[in-house]
Amino acid sequence: MKRALLVIDMLNDFLIDKAPLYVPIGRTIIDNIALEIALMREKDLPVIYVCDAHEPNDREFSIWPKHCIINTYGAHVIDELKPMDRDIIINKTRYSGFYKTNLDDVLKQLNIDRLIITGILTHICVFYTAVDATFRDYSVEIKKKCVASNDQLLEEFAFIQMKKVHNIALIDE
Repeated sequence: MKRALLVIDMLNDFLIDKAPLYVPIGRTIIDNIALEIALMREKDLPVIYVCDAHEPNDREFSIWPKHCIINTYGAHVIDELKPMDRDIIINKTRYSGFYKTNLDDVLKQLNIDRLIITGILTHICVFYTAVDATFRDYSVEIKKKCVASNDQLLEEFAFIQMKKVHNIALIDE
């Protein structure tokens, strides 16, 4: 099985103090994700950043405050996890990294069949991307120390759904 690491929404508008959708708990997983990125790079395996990137009038802003506007500082990956030139960036406009993106095509071109998914929020973008991946027959692994949610109850529900309904491997280490 050839693996790839997905780093979901580790962006300034979610992780910088006073950002529009600041998720303080997201800061607690940065070092863990950095370690996963380093391990993948050492093995010459793909690191793929899946990033919210919205137009200024995106309909999602009827639900959430404006955030991650394309080509703004808020839409960039945080400095602590800055992509390298060889890494891949996939911009998304909805919760799933697969929805109207070329993520599936990129993974197929790289002969990837197993995804390690990290990032925020566990119960939203991590969840929908992971579930969508299973619908496309990818094997999926979530390292629990590399995801975070601002709602513990919804995170626990997402973990149960991912494990029991979608057969996603949840790794506690």
